[in-house]
Amino acid sequence: MVCLGNICRSPLAEGILQSKLPADKFLVDSAGTGNWHAGQQPDERSVLTAKNRGLDISCQKARQIRQSDFTEFDHIYVMDSSNLRDVTRLAPNPAAKAKVKLMMDEIYPGQGIDVPDPYYGGQKGFDKVYDMLDKACELVAEKLIKQHA
Repeated sequence: MVCLGNICRSPLAEGILQSKLPADKFLVDSAGTGNWHAGQQPDERSVLTAKNRGLDISCQKARQIRQSDFTEFDHIYVMDSSNLRDVTRLAPNPAAKAKVKLMMDEIYPGQGIDVPDPYYGGQKGFDKVYDMLDKACELVAEKLIKQHA
């Protein structure tokens, strides 16, 4: 799961998807395209939003996406078209580039819908983002479980 700073959207996506998959069979992680918040916990509003939905993401630490992510992970979901552009530029080869997908394409294939960045807004923006990610992660989890059954 990748967003800009790895403190708002991608930590929520990581926590949500983890909650829907068996931990012994799947590794879910998140990163940012930038390193401004490396080592920091998720934004307090993301932590609160997750907590209000029964998830604890407070132990996550922000990090920047790295080349090894393209070999370590089978799927790389990005939150918006800017993240898509930045992450596909980092891909070392066409196979790695093919792993990168826009998160909301899971619900609305090919429509290019972004998960909005709630950073400069209020709590309602984080709640909206959570709801969007929850729906998309449900579909991702169903796919992954079927593929690895």
